[in-house]
This record gives sequence, structure tokens and C-alpha cells, in this order.
Amino acid sequence: MSEDAHRATAAALLPLVGGAPNVISVTHCMTRLRLGIRDRSLVRDEDLKALPAVMGVVEDGSTYQIVLGPGTVARVTPAFEALLEQAPSAKEPNTAPATTQPPTTTTHPTATAQPTTAASSTTAEQLAEQGAALKARQKARNATPVKLFLRRVANIFVPLIPALIGCGIVAGINGLLTNLGWLPSVVPALTALASGFMSLIAVFVGYHTAKEFGGTPVLGGAVAAVIVFPGVTHITAFGRHLSPGQGGVLGALAAALLAVQVEKHCRKRIPEALDVLLTPTLTVLITGLVTLFGLMYVAGEAATAIGSFATWLLAHGGAAAGFLLGGLFLPLVMLGLHQALIPLHTTLIQQQGYTVLLPILAMAGAGQVGAALAVYVRLPRNHSVRTTIKSALPAGFLGVGEPLIYGVSLPLGRPFVTACVGGAFGGGFIGLFHQLGDTVGATAIGPSGWALFPLVQGNHGIVTTLAVYATGLAVGYLTGFLATYFFGFSSQLRTDLNTPPPTPESPEVPEPAVPAGGAEPAEPPTTAPAAPPTTAPAPATAET
Repeated sequence: MSEDAHRATAAALLPLVGGAPNVISVTHCMTRLRLGIRDRSLVRDEDLKALPAVMGVVEDGSTYQIVLGPGTVARVTPAFEALLEQAPSAKEPNTAPATTQPPTTTTHPTATAQPTTAASSTTAEQLAEQGAALKARQKARNATPVKLFLRRVANIFVPLIPALIGCGIVAGINGLLTNLGWLPSVVPALTALASGFMSLIAVFVGYHTAKEFGGTPVLGGAVAAVIVFPGVTHITAFGRHLSPGQGGVLGALAAALLAVQVEKHCRKRIPEALDVLLTPTLTVLITGLVTLFGLMYVAGEAATAIGSFATWLLAHGGAAAGFLLGGLFLPLVMLGLHQALIPLHTTLIQQQGYTVLLPILAMAGAGQVGAALAVYVRLPRNHSVRTTIKSALPAGFLGVGEPLIYGVSLPLGRPFVTACVGGAFGGGFIGLFHQLGDTVGATAIGPSGWALFPLVQGNHGIVTTLAVYATGLAVGYLTGFLATYFFGFSSQLRTDLNTPPPTPESPEVPEPAVPAGGAEPAEPPTTAPAAPPTTAPAPATAET
């Protein structure tokens, strides 16, 4: 896409989310434009989905996410922010639809791909409505204090994903050059580039933790910076000398959360005249001491236990552990519990250089893609569902599964279960090779599916690691496809979804009967057409 195309996409998105006054915040991750929305009722979901550049939309708590795909989202977001800055400020969003926006349905590539009849489009609409209803019910169930807290914790790491990806790819290139013995003078520089961010990731986690939970961001970063300060080696806690980075992201997360509470407590009780001096001082002093003499040690022990358990689990229970993790990940996503894995991934990356869990969990997306392909094959006459699958598959191959989950597999029921089966077998395959000694890990979080290939790393050569991961994806695709093809539909459901819709055709004229003697049939009697009224002759351009 050209720069003008990215600006055009941003211009098309803005009125469909209620205009500039309706947008509270703008961020993006690897594939999604994440918006804070003031009035959800002003967002036009179907029109957004109809835009050619939009792969799907996802509502996750306080953010409305528009899936644009890798690369595209990083270019559309600045254009979108520029439009927000240029828009006139207003306290309330404009509820009137934009008059300059052309009808989006005419530009949707699937709108004219093949003629869909009323019956088939009704089927697709019903699936979409069922998926939206299931998602709304699940969202209400997930609105518990623990799950909302986990969601906010996950939001802390979203801004860090681009740096994790960039540094992870640099680390992969550096490892390849080291193994091949190429460019030895460049390797130390690449090592510095790849490791610099990870050595200070605690500071960024502390900053964004304070920002997410309502504190002063720089104070969260300040108390977290204590964790990576080299001078902590001179401090003893619980009878042991501390080491720089001890506790990692878990310690930074805990320290910043404590700093937010201390800061809020101080601001309630300290007079305004002294607030600017005492509140920051007490926040850093109290939280810093608790971090040094308590949180660093406790978080360090917890991080070590997480790394040791992950290694032991896959080394001893490889295939079984991978089978369970790959098969249960989609249900964890539905329950909102997958958010708790993000700090674990980051801890493993900080400790070992990669997370061994993410490639296994990515197999759940492979099972979802395989299931969608089977639905496509099993419903050859349901053009609407097939069109939905075709439009969502590119995002699915890149690891964005929500359009397929809520638009196809979950409303149908059985295909969601068979997709989990595909993820289980793919995860079991990766886990088996880990048990055999071929570890497959990811140097960053965020990407999945094919987008994870540049970030894959293991304990053997890059070719072996990539081959294991690619074969795992193939196993997930194939198993998800076969399980859905043979067990994904009841006979009645497949008949209902696959019934050819009636097509409007001209009534057939019955063939005249042939007499028994073989003579030609008599010509049908003709009736003279009624003469048109003489007072109103038909115009010359009228159809005949």
C-alpha cells in the first residue's frame, strides 16, 4: 500500500468509529489499531468490516481493536493520529454520519465477488449474530476483578511488543552470523542492539504499569530502575547478595504497582503546598526500599521457578504437555485467562532468550485455520459463509484468529472443538521434539502463525528449528481440517447450511405433448395482444 492508500484507510476509519471526538486514545500492536472509544454505540461495526483494508474487529474490554495486519497498522496509525489532530475539538462526538464517506459496501472486495442470495446471506448473518451474542456473554462473564486485572496487566506489555519483535529479529540474525562465523566484527554490535532493550525492560514495564494503573509513569520507571542498577550487588537481602536484574519484569511489575498505591495514598494526605516535593520523594523512597529488601528477592525466586518449571515440563512431559497447552489455549482465550501468560512469556525471554511456550500455543491458531478450511470444503453451496472464511483466512494464517472464531467456528459449535483438537496435535508435535532435545522458542511475544517465523529460535541450527515449527503448523492445519471434515457437522446441520438457495428464474414453459402417432405437435394457439391505449403511446425507449 502506498502512503496515500494508508491515509485513505485512516480517513475511511475515522467516521466509522464515531469521528474524532469519540476517540479517547490511539495505540497499536503488531496487527491491530487499538482505540479507546467514548461512546460505543456510535461505532459502525459492519461498515468497518466491509472496508477492504480491515481484516476484522475485536472488542476487548476498554479497547476497540481494528485488525489491519502486520506492517499496515504501523503506517495507518500515524495517519489516523494526524487526522485526530487536524479535527476540530469537541466535547461530544458527532452522531451524524459523515457525508463525504462513500458507501463502504461498494468498495468491499467480497461484495461483488459472487452473487449471494437472501437465503445464504441470512445464514452468514445468523452465524455473525450468534458469534456476537456468544462473545457478549463471555465478555460479561469475564468482567470479574481478577480477569479485569489480568487484562490491565496485559495492556502493560502491548506497547513493548514492537521493541521485543525488533530486538528478537536482530538477536536471530546475530545468532545466525555467529553460527556461520560471518562478519565477526559486526556480531558484538548486534549483540548490543539485541540485548540493550532486554537489559532495561524492567524500566519500561515499571513506566507502563504506573501509567495503566493511574500513577505517575516516570515514578513507576524510577522504582523499577532500581532492579537493573549495577550497584545492587553491594546490598544483601535474606542473607544473599542481590544481582542486577534479579526479579526481572515480575519485580518491576510489583514495584510499580506498589508505587502507584503509595503515590495515591500520599496525594490524599499531604497538603497541596508540599505535594510536589514530598509525594515523589516518599514514593521512590518507600517503594525503593521495599523493592530492594523484599520484592527483588521474592520476584527473583518466582521467575527462577517459572523458568525451571517450563523447562522441566517440556523435558519430561513434552508431547503430553504440548497437547494440553495447544488444545486448551483457545478455551483460555475465551475465559480471558490467557492474559496471565504474557508476564510469563516475558520472564522466559529475559531469562533464556526465548519463550518455549509461545510456539506451542501458536498451534491453536493452526487448528483454527484447518477447521475453517474444512468448513469451506464441506459447505460448497453456502456462498456467504465461504466468503467470510476467504476474507478471514489471511489474518488467520498470520495468527489473528478472532474473525474465524467469532464468525465461523464458535457459532457452529463443533468446529470450535475440532479446531482445539488440531491445536492439541500441533502443540503435541512441538512438545515431542522439545522432549527429544530440539527446543523451539520465540524471541518475542505478539506474533503467531506465519508471522512468528522470523522470531523462531532454538537450541539447534535455525534450519532444524524452523523445520520443526513449520511441521507443527502443518500438523495443526491437517488435524484441524480432518477432525472438522469428519466430525465437525451433524448430518442435519450440514444439510441445513448446505441447502442450495432458491434462485429467481423465469417460469418454465411446459413442452407440448407429442401425439402417440409421432406427428408433430400442433402449434399452440396464439392470442392477439391487447391494443395499447391510444391516448398514451409508449415512449421509444421503453423496454419490450
